[in-house]
Amino acid sequence: MLDTFPATTRVVCLASRPAGEPGPENFGIGHQPITEPVPGQLLVRNVYMSVDPAMRGRMETTEKHYTTNFEVGGPLDGSAIGEVVAGDVDGFPVGCYVRHRLGWRDYALVDAATATVVDPDLAPLPDWLGILGQTGFTAYVGLVRTGGLREGDTVFISAAAGAVGSAAGQFAKLLGAERVIGSAGGARKAELLESQLGFDVGIDYRADLPGGLAAAAPDGIDLYFDNVGGEHLVAALHALRQGGRVALCGMIADLRSRADSPPIAHLIQATLKRLTIQGFIVRDHEDLRPEFERRVANWLRTGEVVSRQTITDGLENAADAFLSMLTGGNIGKALVRIGPERLS
Repeated sequence: MLDTFPATTRVVCLASRPAGEPGPENFGIGHQPITEPVPGQLLVRNVYMSVDPAMRGRMETTEKHYTTNFEVGGPLDGSAIGEVVAGDVDGFPVGCYVRHRLGWRDYALVDAATATVVDPDLAPLPDWLGILGQTGFTAYVGLVRTGGLREGDTVFISAAAGAVGSAAGQFAKLLGAERVIGSAGGARKAELLESQLGFDVGIDYRADLPGGLAAAAPDGIDLYFDNVGGEHLVAALHALRQGGRVALCGMIADLRSRADSPPIAHLIQATLKRLTIQGFIVRDHEDLRPEFERRVANWLRTGEVVSRQTITDGLENAADAFLSMLTGGNIGKALVRIGPERLS
């Protein structure tokens, strides 16, 4: 059956654990044999893969994430979309596209139980890894369930030009927020939040985060969607109104040096203002996914939501795409195009 496929697949591996910020030297490309799928398995030719901030913690030996660590010398993995090219599993015909967790390689042998068929006619394939995928779902869960978004809320979102943040800002407006404020690194990104992503105010956090937030919300904020932690969380704690809420999605600042971490004394604001601060992991909320996909697919269809991606071509450039994403080089979802959607 596999005579028409290569004998091996390229796989991006963790060459070494980073000492400080990761660099190209921490990645390498190896080869693994492509084997015949057994019953219940699919051979998938990957087309797009995601690079995500959460992967940074998996490069460490400590528990700065909510899944397994990568092993030195072992393959990386992450969300991907690919075409089923072999396998005999009901509901997964050859030629269909599936979302799965074995990215960072050209071909993947995927257990069908861990894959989901996606419809390219409903939305383009990149959207199923971005605004209709786990990042968009994360934004939706954080706003609707964890953050308890209410009609008329003033909402502040950090890392607002990134995949989760850009989705959260758009969703918040459609879900009834009166004012949505986002932070991003640099004046160009801050302006883009307003001109292209529907935010009421974009703040350049590199210039003056506390001052920018105070000017954007002189009467305070009701909900903070936290993708960053650190100084962003401190600024939000001081800006929140009494009874405000914080949805803790991610703390990318904590993956860097702790030397400049703000003191925990700022948390007294939570007591003084009777704040609700709640962390969440999106996989605990799968019951919301049908509602999320239905609503967001409709918003995409009507043009009420725009999907933004930064796409890097070539598996050999996947590490560069990941490193760029960590330093804010992306607008919207950071993806790698591994191969064409269809082989000619």
